[in-house]
Amino acid sequence: VMKPLHGAEPGLYENLHAFARQDYPLVQLVLGVGNAKDSALPAAHALIRDLSESDIALVIDGRVRGSNQKVANLENMLAAARYDILVLADSDMRVDRRYLAAVTAPLLDPGTGAVTCLYQGVATAGKWAELGALHINFGFLPSVLAAEALGINRGCFGATIAMRRGTLSRIGGFIAVRDELADDQRIGEEVRAQGLAVVLSRYLVEARVSEPSLAALWHHELRWARTIRTIAPGGFAGSVLTHAVVLSAMTAAATGFGLTACLFLMISMVLRFASARVIAGALGFSAAKLWLLPLRDALSFAIFVASFFGRRVSWRDQLFQVAPSGRMSVDGDQA
Repeated sequence: VMKPLHGAEPGLYENLHAFARQDYPLVQLVLGVGNAKDSALPAAHALIRDLSESDIALVIDGRVRGSNQKVANLENMLAAARYDILVLADSDMRVDRRYLAAVTAPLLDPGTGAVTCLYQGVATAGKWAELGALHINFGFLPSVLAAEALGINRGCFGATIAMRRGTLSRIGGFIAVRDELADDQRIGEEVRAQGLAVVLSRYLVEARVSEPSLAALWHHELRWARTIRTIAPGGFAGSVLTHAVVLSAMTAAATGFGLTACLFLMISMVLRFASARVIAGALGFSAAKLWLLPLRDALSFAIFVASFFGRRVSWRDQLFQVAPSGRMSVDGDQA
């Protein structure tokens, strides 16, 4: 399991501990940072100390080839990985002991090139984290599940990408995605280009959402939005129709809150809350924070609109410019 790290995010030790303790025959956890002063290191060292019987490697390597620092970290970590099956997972994910067995099982099929996972948002604390989790659970996740049901899902997600080392070599290694903003999505595309399947696992990973402020949440989700706009510009533009509540509210305001416009607004709100409760029941999510949906929907629409104005994104304390191709470069301007 390869875990590129950057910064001391809340719950990092517990996240890493969960990946190290698996019901799986042979597990190696490879942790990587790009700086000897990275604030993720105390959690990494504590894990190695507490789980001395586990196979945990720590790579500290500042070499950066390309503009995607996470991929540069993975490149540096690869030599330390000892097994044929590689599982890449973002550092803010948490799992139970069944995880590795579940995500590696599809690789027994020679036609499967990679396995990926969806994730549910779990807020660590605070209203901004709650809003972030609502976006994942009642926006992103249902849309991908709908695409999967229709047979049009082409996603590959950083929550988990499991593949064999040989498959990684066939797609050109991490070198092929070292300048990609959506490196996970591009890995999936390259695997499919080899005639191999990318399987969506039934295992649902937990994403620990910890945005401490509106600014942090805004920058994070704006990066997501601009990433999706780069990957699928037509589909992203068409997704304006999913902002029914906000569009209905704007229409009602523009028409002086006439009876017909207000009726459409009420219908859109009822449908929004009803569908959210169905999703919560089907996937076992808490419905306690659904009263925040109007605020969540307003924020989502604002981010959707803002995503069309510029190609700059903030990621890991650095600014990048994203080309229409999805390749990114360090932004020379200061924020």
